[in-house]
Amino acid sequence: MKIIYLSVFLLYFCAIEAQDLSWLKQNESDSLYREDQFYVGFSFNFLTDLPENVEQSGFSGGLIFGFIRDMPINKRRNLSLGVGLGLNLNTFGQTLKISRDTDQDNFSVLDPEVNYDTNRFTTNLVEIPLELRWRTSDVDKLSFWRVYLGVTFGYVISSKSIFRSPEESYEFSSIDGLNDFRTNLKLTFGYGAVNFFVDASLNPLFEESQMEVTGEDVGIKPIKVGLVFFFL
Repeated sequence: MKIIYLSVFLLYFCAIEAQDLSWLKQNESDSLYREDQFYVGFSFNFLTDLPENVEQSGFSGGLIFGFIRDMPINKRRNLSLGVGLGLNLNTFGQTLKISRDTDQDNFSVLDPEVNYDTNRFTTNLVEIPLELRWRTSDVDKLSFWRVYLGVTFGYVISSKSIFRSPEESYEFSSIDGLNDFRTNLKLTFGYGAVNFFVDASLNPLFEESQMEVTGEDVGIKPIKVGLVFFFL
């Protein structure tokens, strides 16, 4: 059984902010105000650092959901640190053919003359997001501007490669050479419940894996762009 290794990242921020005198009269509810939030979102996944002659093909997308604990660090409580736990489900469509023999998984460029219906691989991750959070909110505002910047640490708990064509059809789990530990830089911004996010991978999906013919590193770094909805 795979063991999820919890990466620890120190996110430290010093803030000096001018305070309006009205904030000196905070009541008890103000002093307890925080933005503990459930979130759910979806993304379009763009693949970068692809091997030569490999292209993105078909739909590549993702689904995220989880919870973030909000920890205010200033008197107004509109600046905070956030730490959470979530799931990230992804599918990647491309012309990288991943096949399996008795000894190992092989990576090659899909022949453009091959007529196929499906060629994709999927990853399912447990994630720990760490964020520095700024917003224009207070205890009385239900809609406000927000900008969240952070790092997400993830661990791949399952993966699958799927290929379908008239001549050949297979699928298998636990892709060899997949980098199980993921580190992403994430920016979230927007207003109210609906917000945009950009999530860029800092390390490649495949490490120490080479293309079958050329010996080129498989690599691949996804950049995810999507919408995320926050709920208290």
